[in-house]
Amino acid sequence: MRPLILITNDDGFAAKGLRTLDEIAQEFGDVVVMAPESNNSGQSHSITPTRPLRVRTVKESEGLNVYACDGTPVDCVKLALEYFCPRKPDLVLSGINHGSNSSINVLYSGTMGAVIEATICGYNAIGFSLLNHSHEADFGGCEPFVRTIVADVLANGLPENVSLNVNIPNLPKDQIKGIRVCHEARTQWLDSFERRIDPIGRPYWWLTGKFVCNELQEGSDEWALRNGYVSIVPTHPDFTNYPAIAPLRQRYE
Repeated sequence: MRPLILITNDDGFAAKGLRTLDEIAQEFGDVVVMAPESNNSGQSHSITPTRPLRVRTVKESEGLNVYACDGTPVDCVKLALEYFCPRKPDLVLSGINHGSNSSINVLYSGTMGAVIEATICGYNAIGFSLLNHSHEADFGGCEPFVRTIVADVLANGLPENVSLNVNIPNLPKDQIKGIRVCHEARTQWLDSFERRIDPIGRPYWWLTGKFVCNELQEGSDEWALRNGYVSIVPTHPDFTNYPAIAPLRQRYE
């Protein structure tokens, strides 16, 4: 029996990056796509507890079933695992995202929210992102690296409770130097809200911001990406800072 691969994203089921990913995944196994009906970027690990969810069948065929859900990427993973996958998936993929999910962006990313949810549920999971926000981005440079990583994880699995956050520089494939396994760079978004006035005189605020990298040393994902490498950061759902436990116990216990 061929492996079963579940795919989602946060850019919506019609996004070019998702189409690229499901075409690659079909080389390795049967595919179920459950992706948001519309763009859900920046949704992180959000779910939809206040209204019912609707799922629309886009395509059902031999080896490829595609569904669109009006919920978040995490909703998509939860629903697909319970109702739409014919058997337990061998791998969960998210992306290919239009835009970076490196460093601090992992906390805001719907792409990675879906990956982390799959990890919590006990599945091997990978998030892929290309450093190009355009709807018509060229994903050709991504393809050999996506194939390599998908093949490896299907063959060898991942450590328990670990998923992969893969970011790919926006370069032709012959200019990408290779793959580096990295840690997250220390970065932050300096957010700002731009105040505007709508046509009938009411104020509204539009989120803007500046991305600031506080660490660009070799070994970080930002260093790898800026130097022409694909970055892989192993991630996990446990936010505990273990070295801080002992000194805090001395203060509070």
